[in-house]
Amino acid sequence: MIMSKIETHKVDLYYGEFHALKGVTISIQPNTVTAFIGPSGCGKSTYLRLFNRMNDLIDNVKITGSVLVDGKDIYDKRADVDDLRKNVGMVFQKPNPFPKSIFENVAYGLRVNGINDSAYVESKVEQSLKQAALWEEVKDKLKKSAFELSGGQQQRLCIARALAIEPSVILMDEPASALDPISTAKIEELIYELKKNYTIVIVTHNMQQAGRVSDKTGFFYLGELIEYDDTKIIFTNPKNPRTENYITGRFG
Repeated sequence: MIMSKIETHKVDLYYGEFHALKGVTISIQPNTVTAFIGPSGCGKSTYLRLFNRMNDLIDNVKITGSVLVDGKDIYDKRADVDDLRKNVGMVFQKPNPFPKSIFENVAYGLRVNGINDSAYVESKVEQSLKQAALWEEVKDKLKKSAFELSGGQQQRLCIARALAIEPSVILMDEPASALDPISTAKIEELIYELKKNYTIVIVTHNMQQAGRVSDKTGFFYLGELIEYDDTKIIFTNPKNPRTENYITGRFG
């Protein structure tokens, strides 16, 4: 029996009085891609942000239930949030490179963690850019501003930046929604490659994308996880009529 990489048990989350997540239980296996789909405002991004405690940054949030990464409760009072965020990287909807060079964007996390050995930093930057399928495009302009890259390249740069600090989980919140179809295809190919070494959880509005890149899919509606199963089953033979109605475009 493979231990789950991420597990949640009966997680409820409130923003003030608003009940945003309702009793969500899930188990995510290592080296898989899991997609969360559902209409806007249904809780999927809120749920994704549980896994690296990004919701801690919002006032008046209350969470009950348990969230385990590698078998450890990450909301335990003794949990080290900095360590957690090193292990659980995040890529956001819009590419958000820092106003630095391409090289320094990728090196940023290493420097923040006190790594200044220039040979190590250089090799890690190269390795991360290669993993993010960007090295060939930028190897001759590492000193140039990250803002000179296209949107799709900037998003792959943000993925390289997340990879540089060697996480084991990568969270992606709508990583291709701001990109053109060619850039989107590159990100999807990249996700497929990365799952050999990482556990990836992605929120997407694009159901075709979920169908293409994920092993498992969870359908959220009004804060509830309605159904969670192999992606093929969710898209061809869902057990819950609400899932079927959403997939076939009857609502949402």
